[in-house]
Amino acid sequence: MNTTAPTFSRSIDRGEKPTPHHTARPPKLLAQVRDALRSRHYRKRTEDTYVIWIRRYIFFHNVRHPAEMAEVEVNQFLTHLAVKEKVSASTQNQALSALLFLYRYVLVQQLGQLGEVIPARKSKALPVVLTRDEVKAVLNRLSGERRLIALLMYGTGMRLMECLRLRVKDIDFGSGEILIRQGKGDKDRRTMLPERVRGLLL
Repeated sequence: MNTTAPTFSRSIDRGEKPTPHHTARPPKLLAQVRDALRSRHYRKRTEDTYVIWIRRYIFFHNVRHPAEMAEVEVNQFLTHLAVKEKVSASTQNQALSALLFLYRYVLVQQLGQLGEVIPARKSKALPVVLTRDEVKAVLNRLSGERRLIALLMYGTGMRLMECLRLRVKDIDFGSGEILIRQGKGDKDRRTMLPERVRGLLL
């Protein structure tokens, strides 16, 4: 196990003022996590989510330094999420991704096999799909920017954050296309510009 782990404060980023003899210490663990995420160009929402999961992991194990823990403790935390908190499979995977990032890029420790992690149950519920009349009823109650965003999401399949980040220069009125930058998977893609939306933008 790595014994040269980054300095860890039990305050966990609560913002206490350091005493003079602390001034030479490296950044706190969660600050190092944020720096590592930003240097690899992760999104701000991903950064915040990973920090939340890492903080929860630390407090779940009574504020032990993650470098003092390994596969067994990660297994216990993930199993707790599935059994006690009954999170979804995607949520459990998100927590695992955050911890794998912590150990790989911040603590520079290689985790081995996690053993028999009890997986969270995958949702079997079918998604609720609105009828066209129901969609019209919703859109008719919206106005301004909210209506425009809803029309874009419904007409193009864009995600909320993709709509909010959309810039005028990403809309090609000539070819009737929208360039979506840094979408899911941090990839660019193109989608159609609905005629109904075109009239609102011109």
